[in-house]
Amino acid sequence: MKFFNLMMERTEELSRLITLENGKPLADATTEHKYSASFLEWFAAEAVRTYGDVIPSTIPGARNIVIKQPVGVVGIITPWNFPSAMITRKIAPALAAGCTCVIKAPSDTPLSALALMEIAEQAGVPAGVLNLVTSKNSRMVAQVLCEHPVIKKISFTGSTGVGKQLMQQSSSTLKKLSFELGGNAPFIVFDDADVDAAVAGAVIAKFRSSGQTCVCANRLYIQAKVYDEFVDKLAAAVRNFKVGNGIEPGITHGPLIHGRAVAKVKEHVDDAVSKGAKVVVGGKAGQGNFYEPTVLANVPVEALVSKDETFGPLAPCYKFETEEEVIKLANDTEFGLAGYFYSRDVGRIWRVSEALECGMVCANSGILSQATIPFGGVKESGFGKEGSKYGMDDYQITKLVLMGGLGTKY
Repeated sequence: MKFFNLMMERTEELSRLITLENGKPLADATTEHKYSASFLEWFAAEAVRTYGDVIPSTIPGARNIVIKQPVGVVGIITPWNFPSAMITRKIAPALAAGCTCVIKAPSDTPLSALALMEIAEQAGVPAGVLNLVTSKNSRMVAQVLCEHPVIKKISFTGSTGVGKQLMQQSSSTLKKLSFELGGNAPFIVFDDADVDAAVAGAVIAKFRSSGQTCVCANRLYIQAKVYDEFVDKLAAAVRNFKVGNGIEPGITHGPLIHGRAVAKVKEHVDDAVSKGAKVVVGGKAGQGNFYEPTVLANVPVEALVSKDETFGPLAPCYKFETEEEVIKLANDTEFGLAGYFYSRDVGRIWRVSEALECGMVCANSGILSQATIPFGGVKESGFGKEGSKYGMDDYQITKLVLMGGLGTKY
């Protein structure tokens, strides 16, 4: 809790640091900072709730006791898109479970990680409990963490491709793993939806942090009856964005992280347009690492963006006719992190929520991240949960203690 309180006392300073090294607008950085701190608050409370169990024994004179123990030293590898929150989301449950950590700071955004370590020291976290490695040779550091026998668990957030490599490297010591990997989230708008609410949700789900979040909507499916209305209103909302330096007042969207990210957005836009899509707004790269927030209409399912996560400010809009059709389209991906849809039909909300193949479903909302929820995916989006009452499980082992020879006197 002291760690949490110190973070909140330095909200302005630490939020500004996130913007300076990541580029997201200061308002978004402040939201991330508070989200980051919330994991410390949440798991401070969960630390005293690592309950065990008593199981009736079939062996005469024996009692079965189940206890929870820390898994040991945890190797933590985090990405640049949430330079503060991705670290606290992992170290908070690790500390609460009684684990020590070796953290590989993201090479593009190491300063927020270093600031967290300074605050941890000020909060009284003992030396050697939280250890931070900064390096531009991320592959080398990750391999050491995965193959070193002292490390008992790897927690990783990043791409599916890298996750598969880390899983292979970790197999040499059979480490415990929790991976939050790539996404290709569908965002579905049914014809009975509140279209204005759906547009507002799409602005958050697609364009937050300029599209650089793992739960960003990547494919927008709109039912034919409301397709034109939705696309027009979404384009109007995007035209009101103010793109620029995140430190400046009023800026809603900042740059992408590097030139390779800009090139990927351009590739997806060019590919979709070549296959018949129409640019409604945006569609051009700016100076430096900027790309205009873009809405595409009439995107064919054959477009590259249908299969490949953009991780940028591109909203491709697809038209569908039936519920069955869109469920098939939404699930036609190897990923399964988040899914979004808008409908005012209660029966449909249950049907679609259960049918979508993803670890997290948002019905009539464009945002889901909270310290209190189990965050994680299915299929090639990874395994394990972060946050919530389930968040400490991956940092603990469940041990049986059978006490025999007790006898029965009465």
